[in-house]
Amino acid sequence: MRIGVPREIKKQEHRVGLIPSSVREFVAHGHSVMIESGAGAGIGFKDDVYKAAGATIAMTAKEIFDGSDMIIKVKEPQPDECAMLREDQILFTYLHLAADKVQAEGLIKSRCIAIAYETVTGPNGRGLPLLAPMSEVAGRLSVQEGAHYLMKHLGGEGKLLGGVPGVPSANVLVLGGGVAGFNAARMAVGMEARVTILDKSADRLRELDDYFAGRAEILYSTADLIEKLIGEADLVIGAVLVPGASAPKLVTKEMLKYMKRGTVMVDIAIDQGGCFETSHPTTHADPVFEVDGVIHYCVANMPGAVPLSSAMALNHAVLPYALKIADLGWEKALDSDLGLRAGLNICRGQVTHQSVAQSLGFPYVAA
Repeated sequence: MRIGVPREIKKQEHRVGLIPSSVREFVAHGHSVMIESGAGAGIGFKDDVYKAAGATIAMTAKEIFDGSDMIIKVKEPQPDECAMLREDQILFTYLHLAADKVQAEGLIKSRCIAIAYETVTGPNGRGLPLLAPMSEVAGRLSVQEGAHYLMKHLGGEGKLLGGVPGVPSANVLVLGGGVAGFNAARMAVGMEARVTILDKSADRLRELDDYFAGRAEILYSTADLIEKLIGEADLVIGAVLVPGASAPKLVTKEMLKYMKRGTVMVDIAIDQGGCFETSHPTTHADPVFEVDGVIHYCVANMPGAVPLSSAMALNHAVLPYALKIADLGWEKALDSDLGLRAGLNICRGQVTHQSVAQSLGFPYVAA
C-alpha cells in the first residue's frame, strides 16, 4: 500500500503522523511511504532522516494526497485537505467530528474511508488505545498549565499549587476519572495539591480509591456536588469523555458566580465541544480567556505543546493498527478487529458511528 504523511497545517501543530522508526516498519512490510518535506522538522526529524528510513519526500501536500492510498495524520483534516481527499482513500487520524460539522460534511463529500483514532476501542470494547497516550499527555499538561495560570500576573488568584509549610496548598477539582483525569490527578497529587476526583462509574471510583489510597478524595459526581466544590476549587480540570459524542456541559455559566475570581479552569474535552458551557477553542499562541473573573484554558491540541513526546507516544500506539490496515486492506482489517471497526466514522459518504451521527444530526448507517 502507498502511505502518505502530509505536514500538519493546523496552527501551532508540530507533531507528525509517522516518525522515522515507524516508516522503517512500513517499508519492512513491503509498503511505500511518502512524507511531505518538512513534516517532521518541528520535532527534529529532517527529510534526510526520513530518506534513510526508506521514505520518499514530496514537496507539496497535493503530491501526498494524489499519490497515496492511505493518509496518516495527527490532527483532523483542514478544509483544504478535505478537498484533496478522494473516494475510497483511507484517512487515519484524530477527527473529533462531534464538534465539527463542517469537517464531517467535507469528509462525506469526499467519499473517503475516515477512521478516527479517538473511537478505536480495545479488546472487548474496553478502553480507547489510540486516544489514551494523548489523554495521558493532556492530563499531565493540564495541571502544569493550570498551575502556571494561577500566577497573579497571568490573571490567576496568585496561589502556589503545592503551598509551602504553614500555607494551604491549592484545591484541584478533577471532573472525570478516566485516563486524562487520572493523569491530571497524579500530577496534582505529586505537586502536593489537595485533590478531589469526581466520576460516575462505581468500578472506576473503586479503582481510583485503591490507587490514591487517601492521597486524593474520590467522590460520586452529581450536579449538586460540582456546584458546591467549584466554589472551593482553585483549579478545575474538565476531563469528561463520551466516545465519539459531544462532551456534557458539567459547569454552566450560572455556576461561575460561585467561583473565586482568578480560579483557573482547564478544559481537556474541548476537542469534543468542551465540558464547560463557557468554553471555546483556543490556541497555544493565545491559550486563555476570562469569563466572570474565571480564567479558561481551552487549547484544542494540548499535546501539541510537547510535540516530540506526543508524536512518539502516539506512533507507538497507532503503528500496529496502521500496519494492519496496510497489510490487509481496510475492509479485511476492520472485519478482523472489532475495536478497529469502531474507529470507522465516515465511509463512502455515510456516517458510520452512531454517537457522531447523533451529535451532528446526520443519518446513521451501520458499517
